[in-house]
Amino acid sequence: MRQATVIGHLVAEAKHASLASRKILVLSDGDGDDAPLQLAIDAVGAGIGTHVLVSESGAAGAEATGIEYPPIRSVVVGIIDSNSGIIDSNSIIDKDSVS
Repeated sequence: MRQATVIGHLVAEAKHASLASRKILVLSDGDGDDAPLQLAIDAVGAGIGTHVLVSESGAAGAEATGIEYPPIRSVVVGIIDSNSGIIDSNSIIDKDSVS
């Protein structure tokens, strides 16, 4: 899993049938203007500006869409309310262990 920020949503008239009732979100890692963007389906009701947890596993896609081999891998699976640690792109560090 990793964290990202929702910066928008995608509207698509034509898409796979398993995505017909799904909101597709545009996510940013927040590493500046040159940060790559990512698309993910929303499984938790996240909105623009929300900090989220993203799973990039086929299992999360299968559970969110209800089909065994979904056409999407990235799924927003949680909303971050607060963060008691320091999160970088590779790990979560207990803030009390940082001097």
